[in-house]
Amino acid sequence: MGRGNGSSRNSEGAFLRLKDGGIMFAYCRFTDETGHDDGDCDLYRLVSFDGGESWSEPELLIPASKYGVKNIMSVSLLRMKSGDLGVFFLIKNNDGTSTVMLSLSRDEGKSFYRDIPCTLSDRKAYYVVNNDRVERLKSGRLIIPLAYHRSGFNGHGRDYTDWRSICAFLLSDDEGESWREAADLVYPPFQNAGAGLQEPGVIEMGNRLFMYARTEKYCQYGSYSFDGGEHWTGAFPTVFSSPCSPMKIARDPFSGALVAVWNPIPNYLGRRIIPENGGRTPLCYAVSRDDGMSWSDITLIEDDPLSGYCYPALFFAGEGRLLVSYCAGGQGDGHCLTRTNISAIDLY
Repeated sequence: MGRGNGSSRNSEGAFLRLKDGGIMFAYCRFTDETGHDDGDCDLYRLVSFDGGESWSEPELLIPASKYGVKNIMSVSLLRMKSGDLGVFFLIKNNDGTSTVMLSLSRDEGKSFYRDIPCTLSDRKAYYVVNNDRVERLKSGRLIIPLAYHRSGFNGHGRDYTDWRSICAFLLSDDEGESWREAADLVYPPFQNAGAGLQEPGVIEMGNRLFMYARTEKYCQYGSYSFDGGEHWTGAFPTVFSSPCSPMKIARDPFSGALVAVWNPIPNYLGRRIIPENGGRTPLCYAVSRDDGMSWSDITLIEDDPLSGYCYPALFFAGEGRLLVSYCAGGQGDGHCLTRTNISAIDLY
C-alpha cells in the first residue's frame, strides 16, 4: 500500500483473525501532504480470505474526527474474552498530550459501541505506544508498554517534548475495564543520548516478561519482570544489534517458538545512511525455540540498501506460515514510512 487515492502515508498496522475466518489488517492512513506523525490520520482496514495472498479494498475503520482530533494512529488488535473485537490506538490530543484508547466492537469492526481510555486521567503526558504492542499474559492480564515523554505546556498547547523517553506499563486484570500503571518505570541506564528507551514492546518468556526498546546505543535494550509486569529490572543491552528502530517479538501459537523481526545493523560511525531510509535496512527475522535463551541465525526479509523498513507486525496465519507487515520506502517515496508491505514467510 503506497501513496494514492488521497493518502500520503500508509503505515503501522496490526492483524486479527475474524470470526468468519478472514484476516483483518488495520493500519494508519495519513491524508495530509507531509505524512508526518502528527498529520491528519484515520484508521483503515483490509480483509483477506485466502491467508494473506490477496486483500480487499481499504475501508474506514475509525475516523479521528470521532474524537475531535486530526490524528489517531498506532493500532493494536485483540480478541476480547467476551468475543468483542478490541482496537487499541493512540489519540493525539489537541493540547499536545496523547491518550491510549480501547474501542470495542460486537460486529467485527463495522461499528463500535464503547470506548475505554487506558492512560490515566491524572497523568496526562505525551505517550507513544507502537502498533501491534498490546499483550495478554497467560494469567489473563493485559499489558500495554508505553514510552513516556516529558512534555511542557503553555496557554497555546504543547511547548516542548523531551524525546528521551522512559518506559511505563499499563496493566488491566479485568479485561480492559480498568487500568493502572505498574509500580516500576524503566529508566535509560546511560547519558548523552537523544532517544532514551523508546517504543517498547513486551513478550512473555516462560516465567518472565521481557521488555525490549529501541535506543541510539547500537542495540535494543531490555528489562525483565518476574511478577507479571509490576516490577522490572534495570535496563541492559541485548544481543539484538539495531539502529534506533523498533523490534517486534511474537510467539508462534502452533510451534511455541518465538520470532523476532528487526533491523540488525546499527547506525555505526561511517555507515552510509540516506534520508529516505534512516539506516533501517535490512529487515530480518530470527527464531528462538528455548524461550529467548538462544536465537537462530538471521534470515533476510528485505535488504535494499536504498530503502528502509520498520514498524513490523506479526500474524501466524497457519502452521509455519507467518505474515509480516512493515513500513517501507526509499528514493522516490520521501521516507521509509510511506507505504506498507505485507510479506508471507514459510518459517519451517
